[in-house]
Amino acid sequence: MAATDLPHILTTLAPAAWSARASSRARVAAGLALTIYAGHTRDQGTPYLQHPLAVVAILRHELGVTQPETLLLGLLHDALEVDPSSEALVTHQLGTAFAERLRAITPDHRLQHRPKAPGDETQWRMKTAALPAEELLVRLVDRIHNLRDLAASPNRERRRKFVRNLSDFHLPLAGAARHLSPYLEAAHTLLNAEYVHHQQEARP
Repeated sequence: MAATDLPHILTTLAPAAWSARASSRARVAAGLALTIYAGHTRDQGTPYLQHPLAVVAILRHELGVTQPETLLLGLLHDALEVDPSSEALVTHQLGTAFAERLRAITPDHRLQHRPKAPGDETQWRMKTAALPAEELLVRLVDRIHNLRDLAASPNRERRRKFVRNLSDFHLPLAGAARHLSPYLEAAHTLLNAEYVHHQQEARP
C-alpha cells in the first residue's frame, strides 16, 4: 500500500466532490487518523492506519458509499479502541455527535481502559446488534476487511475466532439488517462470500 500520509488518506476518501464543510472535515479527520493511529501496528505487523483506509476503500469502491460522514466514521472507527484518551481530541475537532458515534462502535472494555472480562463479548454483541444502520455498516465492513486479512495473521486462535464469529453472529446479523439499506444488502453479500471462502479453505 502507498505511504499513509495526508495526501494518500485524502485520495482514499476522495472529498473533491463534497461540500466545502465536508471537505474541511475530511482534512481534519485525516489529520486525526495520522495522529491517533501513529505508532500502532496490527496483529500482522502492518501499520494500523492501513486497516481503516482499507475499510474506507471497501465502503467506497465495493459498496458505493458516498456519504461523507459514513466514510469519516470508517476512517476513524478504531480510533477510541486504539487510543481511548483521544476522545477529547476527536470531540474538539469533529464534535460531540461524531465522538458519540465512535463510542457506539467501540467495545466498552476498550473505552474503560481495562482488559477484556467474562461477559464483555456478549455485551459487545448486544451493543453491535443495536447500532443504527450506518454505524452497523461500518462495523460489518470492518469485519469484512479483518476476514480478508486473516491469512496474514500469525495467531491461529484469532483466525479461528473470527471465522466462528462470522458464522454465528456477523453473518446472521447482516442478514437480518440487509433490508435497511442497499449498502447493508451489499455488505451481507460480501460477508457471505467470505463465509464461503473460509469454508472452502477449511476443507481437506
